[in-house]
Amino acid sequence: MTCHLVALCFDANEPLRLARFWAGVLGWEMADDPQDGIALLSSDDTGFRLRFLPSQEQKAGQNQIHFDLTSASLEDQQQTVARSLELGARHIDIGQGPEADHVVLADPEGNEFCVIEPGNNFLADCGFIGALSCDGSQEVGYFWSAALGWPLVWDQNQETAIRSPHGGPKITWGGPPLMPKTGKGRLHFDLAPPAHGDQQAEVDRLVSLGATRIDIGQGEVSWVVMADPDGHEFCVLTPR
Repeated sequence: MTCHLVALCFDANEPLRLARFWAGVLGWEMADDPQDGIALLSSDDTGFRLRFLPSQEQKAGQNQIHFDLTSASLEDQQQTVARSLELGARHIDIGQGPEADHVVLADPEGNEFCVIEPGNNFLADCGFIGALSCDGSQEVGYFWSAALGWPLVWDQNQETAIRSPHGGPKITWGGPPLMPKTGKGRLHFDLAPPAHGDQQAEVDRLVSLGATRIDIGQGEVSWVVMADPDGHEFCVLTPR
């Protein structure tokens, strides 16, 4: 059995503030987190939770993962943007240009996200979180497809995308050129083997697929910190 995606984790200078922001944007419920953070539980078919973990590190550079939020209509897009701004987001320019139909925003800690225009065919059958849009190579798309057991739903011109057989957001990788990495990523995936699975066996399997074990100063913890073939950090938790 492959591991499953448990959570998308945010390093946060103010976890409660950031969790409240995303709870307001997404309409998800807040919950306690076992590792001294705050969690949001999905209210749709997203299939994983969000975790906000305390960090003293300041954001540097553009994140290598961001949300693409979908819109049912132009009014719906405008309402999402207005709600986000009211909760503490701001408009940002990452080179999208004045002709772009999507709106680029940053949350209160500067994490980028996009509110996609209505009629986007690629995200047409996805929920409100249409995609986790990632900077990454074709190789890393293949790695995550094998790691999670999610089929490729796009593989053209070195751009890849995968999606759970149960639905939910797509995870996409834009292909080269890749952005320079600026320290530890502020967003990372938490994976876990199923309840009857084996953490070490899963770590060994991921290594065989191209991942590496890394030390980011985590010390003696129950989870294993790893990096995918592009160097993006992720954690393998105990079975659950």
